[in-house]
Order: sequence, then structure tokens, then C-alpha cells
Amino acid sequence: MRVKTIITMFSVSLIMGIPASFSASGRAAQETAAATADLRAGKNFIPTPVRGEAEDLKVLDLFKSLRTADVVDGMDAAGLQDIGLMDPDIRPLWRDTERFRHRFVGIAVTARYVPTQLPPAGRMSVEDYDAWAGDWYDKRSSEPFSPIIRKGTALVIEDAPDVGTIGSYNILEWHKLGCVGVVTGAAARDTDEIILEQVPLYLKRTARGIRPGRNEIESVNRPIVCGGVLVIPGDVIVADGDGVVVVPRAKAEVVAAYARKILDQDKAGRRDLYKEMGRKEDASVKK
Repeated sequence: MRVKTIITMFSVSLIMGIPASFSASGRAAQETAAATADLRAGKNFIPTPVRGEAEDLKVLDLFKSLRTADVVDGMDAAGLQDIGLMDPDIRPLWRDTERFRHRFVGIAVTARYVPTQLPPAGRMSVEDYDAWAGDWYDKRSSEPFSPIIRKGTALVIEDAPDVGTIGSYNILEWHKLGCVGVVTGAAARDTDEIILEQVPLYLKRTARGIRPGRNEIESVNRPIVCGGVLVIPGDVIVADGDGVVVVPRAKAEVVAAYARKILDQDKAGRRDLYKEMGRKEDASVKK
């Protein structure tokens, strides 16, 4: 059968006027050229996993009330020492030391904004400037991730360094859609109002300028780098006063299980100390 197949291929090649050896090498060359063309056009190598909301909420329940420190211990136990630890300069904008409302655990939805190469608006009339800025928001620096924000979302943003992509209006709107907290490796503006709104925000610095003339949206729900670490959509984001840690989704259950043990032991130990010292139990030690 193998000989017959080879003879048939050779016969077809002769009929077409192409030697069999050249036919095979020609196909290989075409495939190589096609692969090269794909690379030149741009290609992503890390896939974006797609999961249902129910599955996400089930995972989040495993991390309920866990602290960043507990989760880092869980990462160590899972063989992921120093993996997922964001730059310590990324800090909470505000802190609530009574009810810990600045803390959050969420499922990553990602957005990547990049610095623009286009020139600024320059001098123009107020009407023309408003039209220019509005067009930029609509076509170059929009928020196309909004439709995929849902209950339990942690919005993680890679951005240009000094741009007010996040402000008091849009962060509150994201919160209304179900976003439990926002993390950026860059900046935000309207920070006084955001503190008043009490929407959890973790950032490196404050900013002042708006997006038009400064950045452009590059991708949504693709792997990004934030705080020096890889964030893949669907990863678990844990944030509190100690900073932010990213838990790879594939390791979420084993990390959460060990972290829960650490938290339970810590609470039990401190409850005993509280009792010995005559201190009233607070939220940090209650079961």
C-alpha cells in the first residue's frame, strides 16, 4: 500500500509537471511562508481561558476573608515562592482598619493601555478641542472591557505611567457592574473622590492628565504585566494592606486550602492572646 501511494503521488506530480520531491518541498516552503506571515501580522502565544461566572464565584468562595499574607504562604506551599507578588509600591489608595473594606478578592479581567505615538491636540478652539477629545475617547482610548465586568471581577490595568485612565466616575461605574476592586501598575486621578466613594483601588501613584493625547487601548482580557508580574485573565487577585498577589488559576484550590489553615491558626493564637490580655475580640480574630 505504501509503495502504491508513493507511485500515485509520483504519477500525479509528473502529470502536473512537478517532480514529487519538489512538490513536497514546495508545500513545506508554503507552510513556512504562511507561518512567517502570521508572525509578521502579530501572534499571541498565551491563550485566554474562558470560564463561567458560577465557576468563578465558587473559586472566590475558597478565598473569602483570606489575607495576602495567608495566600503568599499558600503560594510557598504550592511551590510558587515569590511568584505573583506585585511590586510593593502598588498600595491601596485608602484603608479601612475597622471593617477592612479596602481588601478584596476577585477574578482578573485585564486591560492594556499603551502610550500613544500621536501628537497632542495643539492649540484649537474649545469646541474643536472637545470634539477631538471625544473622538479620542470613542476610537482610541475607550473602555471595551466594561461588558465583561461581572460579580466578583477584579479589573487589572497595565497603563502608561502618568495618565488618569481611572477616575471617580468610571471606577464607580465599574463597581456598579460588579467589580470588587481595581489594580493598576500606573496611576489614577480624582483620588479624593475615590477615597470618599470607598471603591478599593491599588495603584503606584496619582495622575492628573486625561487619556486623549496620552494613551490608547491595546487589548482586553489578554495576558498583561502589572506590578512586574504576569496576570492572565481568570487568575485570582488578592489585595489588602500588605499589597497584591496574583494566584495562577490552576493552583487556586491548593493555595486557598493552605492559606485557610494559616489564617485559622493565626486567629486561634491571637484569640488566646486577646483572652489572656483581657482584650475584646475584634473582626480580625473572630471565626
